[in-house]
Amino acid sequence: MAERNIGFSTLERLEALVANPALFELAEAVPEPDPSAGGRPRQYPVFMWLLFDALLSVYGSGRKVEAEIAHPVVWARLRRHVRDAQPRRRDLWLSKRPMRRHHYLYGRSRYLTAPAVLERLAEIHRSTSATQAADAGLVDADGPGSWTHPDLSRMLYADGKVITPLFRAQPGDKRIDKRTGEVHYPRAEHDAALHVEGTGEMVWGTKFVLIAARHPHPHSRFIVDVAHVPTPGGEAATAVDRFVELAPLLPGAQGVVYDTALRGVHHQRLMRDLGWLSVNRVSAAAGSRQQGNGKNRKRIEKITWVETKTISTPDGEVQVRLIAKGGRIGLGEITEAGESVFVPLERVRTHRNEDQRGTYRWYNDYRLPERLGGGIVTVRLHSNDEDKQRKFNRAENVRQIPPGDPDFETLYKRRNDAESINRHLDDTLWLRRAHSVGCRRQLLNLITYALGVNAMSMHVHRQGLAPPIAA
Repeated sequence: MAERNIGFSTLERLEALVANPALFELAEAVPEPDPSAGGRPRQYPVFMWLLFDALLSVYGSGRKVEAEIAHPVVWARLRRHVRDAQPRRRDLWLSKRPMRRHHYLYGRSRYLTAPAVLERLAEIHRSTSATQAADAGLVDADGPGSWTHPDLSRMLYADGKVITPLFRAQPGDKRIDKRTGEVHYPRAEHDAALHVEGTGEMVWGTKFVLIAARHPHPHSRFIVDVAHVPTPGGEAATAVDRFVELAPLLPGAQGVVYDTALRGVHHQRLMRDLGWLSVNRVSAAAGSRQQGNGKNRKRIEKITWVETKTISTPDGEVQVRLIAKGGRIGLGEITEAGESVFVPLERVRTHRNEDQRGTYRWYNDYRLPERLGGGIVTVRLHSNDEDKQRKFNRAENVRQIPPGDPDFETLYKRRNDAESINRHLDDTLWLRRAHSVGCRRQLLNLITYALGVNAMSMHVHRQGLAPPIAA
């Protein structure tokens, strides 16, 4: 890769966006107006509405975008980039007069956020992003990694993000003028709600799920899908629905790294229906949030009996009780002092079998200690009817790759990049508040934000550029 000692300018980001073929593919989702209905023809091609929306994440606000692209140098350069990107499509070439903000607002409100069009935009983004990620060498079905030792390049990662509304007021708030007694109802975000964050704090806003994949070096991230969470507490269900849509587009994906928003029912669906690994922690034991008083609280891992196995040893058959602590399989033993201790077993193999219905059965092989013969014991990972009868949620309490496993420590670090996406998204918002009002407009903002992120990753990959050198 060629080295560079500076970052990327806004003009380079503009160039990367126009060079991204997905910009023009997304524009194809917008229907042409009916000529028989009358009205003025469009002054600018549809892709300019999407480009303007994407530039909100570059310049920070619509008025700033309008001012920047109105500069003769910027507009001339944009016109040249469009001609270079679409040399045979003269209908997409731009006129000499720069586009204004009101052109974008009309296209956004009249067409881009119409339910059917927005749904189609999300589908096209999902498909094109998956293709681009694969072209960059991610989620390659022939790539490195196995089910026992997955490779990060074949793992997706995702997180929920609550976007702070443009207005501070909540629906139903009112203000009374103390002098006149007049009642005012301030503008509010009617699509917002109270959502629980991972820290347990309640946050007011609109929630979305962002799903990504990346290489280890900077500017190699591809946001492959974004989705609105319609109801509080629905983040995990929304995320799993999106994974189901992505699975056929990313046949090389081995699984997903997520936080504890995913519970047993979601792990079961990922394992059984998609055949994916699900890398995350088990929710802490009940009441552990209250232990330790705030920042000093101590995490208490959930401990549960999984099953009893009969194994053969040099001294004959022995029954061993298998325990799960924080998702990790081990043995419960009693010390000389009479204290109960958890002894984790070494995971030596993770494997899956596909059945005739197209679903998957998952198993882990563990090595027993030498005092028990040092053999292998196999533990089922997915839930079945037997577990339901004894009211045991196996998928909730047992992990394919649990915390404490060397592979977990490698894979779970990718969670940091999910938080990095959330922080970067905040930095693109004016005063860290939403660009627009309403979940549909905000979903459009996120689709074009992802378009810009993917465009820069493609630009770096295409040009063979090394990441900027730190000063």
